[in-house]
Amino acid sequence: MRILCVAAHPDDEVIGVGGTLAKHVAEGDDVEVLMLNDGVMARYEAETSAARARRDDRRERARAVADSLGFEDVTVLDYWGNQLDDEALIDVVRDVESKLDSFEPHVIYTHYYGDLNIDHQIAARAVRTAARPLAGSTVDRILSFESLSSTEWAMPTAGTAFQPTVFVDIDEHFDRKMDALSIYEDELRESPHPRSMRSIRNNNQLWGEKVGLYAAEPFELIMERQR
Repeated sequence: MRILCVAAHPDDEVIGVGGTLAKHVAEGDDVEVLMLNDGVMARYEAETSAARARRDDRRERARAVADSLGFEDVTVLDYWGNQLDDEALIDVVRDVESKLDSFEPHVIYTHYYGDLNIDHQIAARAVRTAARPLAGSTVDRILSFESLSSTEWAMPTAGTAFQPTVFVDIDEHFDRKMDALSIYEDELRESPHPRSMRSIRNNNQLWGEKVGLYAAEPFELIMERQR
């Protein structure tokens, strides 16, 4: 089975779905990750040498995470971080479609559409558009993951409540997820903060306890097609 994770930025793939990706690898599935941007360029007003150095470091860390979790291919596109709303959605959709055409995934994991972060919202919309359930599409399942410090910080409306319906047991892969997460140490925060090591660990353990597991990653099922 071929598994694709479409994330907005490096670190999103580990926080939201790292344990599940490691589990897919352990089960012999082919796993690839597509990231829409490096997530750091928005912190700079221009592409300075310091900005390029930070960007290159973030991309190197994304590749190190791929090695840590056990999958081979990670692609980081060149959109400017946290400004995807300045881009034509069709351009983002076409980039996702290109990946779908080349990799032909069966399952896609991507962001929750109600997240506070605009890049997350656009990633979710681009995936849903590119992976329409048309005849000939290989995609049979799309699941959205939560991103701590974005999903729970969304505007408090009925349409932004993350309501997971699928829970993946990651107990055997939990330590690998946390080791991979430490590679993004510059993006983590000290506790108390939802994007701290402590919070992420507790969150996965709490989701696990809610469904009778020791540790779990939660997903909202967006589309499933039975063949």
